[in-house]
Amino acid sequence: MFDGDPDATLVSRCLAGDVEAFGPLVRRYERPLYNAALRMLGDREEARDAVQDAFLRAYEKLASFDPRYRFFSWIYRIVLNGSLNARARRRPTEPLLFEPRASGGADDAVIARERRDSVQAALLRLSAEDRNVLVMRHFADLSYTEIGAVLGVAEKTV
Repeated sequence: MFDGDPDATLVSRCLAGDVEAFGPLVRRYERPLYNAALRMLGDREEARDAVQDAFLRAYEKLASFDPRYRFFSWIYRIVLNGSLNARARRRPTEPLLFEPRASGGADDAVIARERRDSVQAALLRLSAEDRNVLVMRHFADLSYTEIGAVLGVAEKTV
């Protein structure tokens, strides 16, 4: 019903009392936010929880959204903060080291999964600050300007 409407229009409708207008925002951004949270947390359940919590917080604080900025940048920052808080609550653990298997007869799906797991393990070894920037740029496809807006730093700093 509202799926083609711009984010700002959907936010305005929500603020005017149309609770159904929030659904398209969830459908539009749940996958990229989940992927970003998964890259930050390395755990599927924690990533789902972080995204669900972010949408709940965004809905509750929708009146504080500044329409001069992209809704995605705003909610991404909420997911990012939630993911960082979830990681901070964890007990320290040693990262799993990736050991490549012999390539003789390996299925392409197995190779792709091993590569994905290797990238995830490498991301988790980075500092939270470096990981945030990489995830925003390469997995959420944010521009340097948008990353700067999310992090509150100049584009050149990004």
